[in-house]
Amino acid sequence: MKQTDKNIKTRRRRPLFRFQYEPFDQEHYREDAAERGAKMEDVHDQDVLALRDAFATMPLNRALDWVELYQKKFSAGTYVVNTAHGDAVAKYAEVRPTLLFNKRSLNSIRHLNTLLNRSNEALADGGYLWCHCRTASLMKARILHRWPPVIGQAVYGCYYLWHRVCSKLPGIRKVYLWTTNGKRRSFPRVEILGRMYRAGFNVVDEEFWHGEFFVLAQKARPPIWDDEPTGAPIIKLRRVGKDGKLFGVYKFRTMFAYSEYLQPYLFQHGGLQDGGKFAEDYRINLWGKLLRSTWLDELPMIANVLKGQMKLVGIRPLSRHYFSLYSPEMQALHISVKPGLVPPFYYERKTPVTLEEVQESERRYIEAYHAHPFRTDWRYFWGAVDNILFHHKRSG
Repeated sequence: MKQTDKNIKTRRRRPLFRFQYEPFDQEHYREDAAERGAKMEDVHDQDVLALRDAFATMPLNRALDWVELYQKKFSAGTYVVNTAHGDAVAKYAEVRPTLLFNKRSLNSIRHLNTLLNRSNEALADGGYLWCHCRTASLMKARILHRWPPVIGQAVYGCYYLWHRVCSKLPGIRKVYLWTTNGKRRSFPRVEILGRMYRAGFNVVDEEFWHGEFFVLAQKARPPIWDDEPTGAPIIKLRRVGKDGKLFGVYKFRTMFAYSEYLQPYLFQHGGLQDGGKFAEDYRINLWGKLLRSTWLDELPMIANVLKGQMKLVGIRPLSRHYFSLYSPEMQALHISVKPGLVPPFYYERKTPVTLEEVQESERRYIEAYHAHPFRTDWRYFWGAVDNILFHHKRSG
């Protein structure tokens, strides 16, 4: 009876602000893009299914307690860990787990990429990694719900500046990590998924349950160790250049961090839209929409032109994934010329709609360029200028 009275007292506790009587509805919190993402349809691992049922039906703390009690009944290939250190996961490489579940929230892991990469290396081929965290959008919703409207925006502004901006800026990032020790970091959903793909996983399920974001990922390929992902305003993206050589393309950031690794996932669950770009591309952030609408996002590529990696007019520099979607004939034709800052897309009065039309547009340019290089680039440049200034062509 005392326990019941205590529970009633807890439920009737007055809120922090007298006008706020409704608690944050974390049970029904969803993000639209996640609803269109991967769902657990072809997963038959019994321990994965048991964990799914637990987290889908119980709040996080209760579900974690259940895992603690139930883990002895898991199969020999399932390991439950509670660590923020990659080396602690690496030791499991000797036993090759089929499932790793980390009880520690991703928000509290400082060297997250290292832990994800080590998890990949430890798992058996086709093994699963299950993680959880609170996304940046979820944290924003909780902050704005807790405070009055004007104060809430100010509080969230400070939160965003500290956890989203300072955590990524060179120099200041070191101060941020030293101050916070990497705890309570803020990750957009896109960044979490992108980090998974960089670590060599395919995401096979993503869900919001009881105010927590859960990701189930399957080992598919070796992790990437030799790149330098960054959240800086100017980014360097790997693209396919002349003769198939990879080079770094400079652009103003228009997407969330780690978005470049998420192309296979976006293509699998969304496909392409008119013009050959990804449909419903939720990787683009608010600033990115503004930059793309004004064509400013591509200006840093002038540095690639000055370095001789690109020329002023030419085909688009493609990512390796997008390049793989081209026909073998077009792939060979594509790498026969340098990519350009102003692609044929801007010259065409009628925008190419399908991937096939995009390839045909580039074919016309490349064949014309091989026949008359200077004359073709001159014609395409001024045609693109006309379309951009008077027909409102944009980079999409």
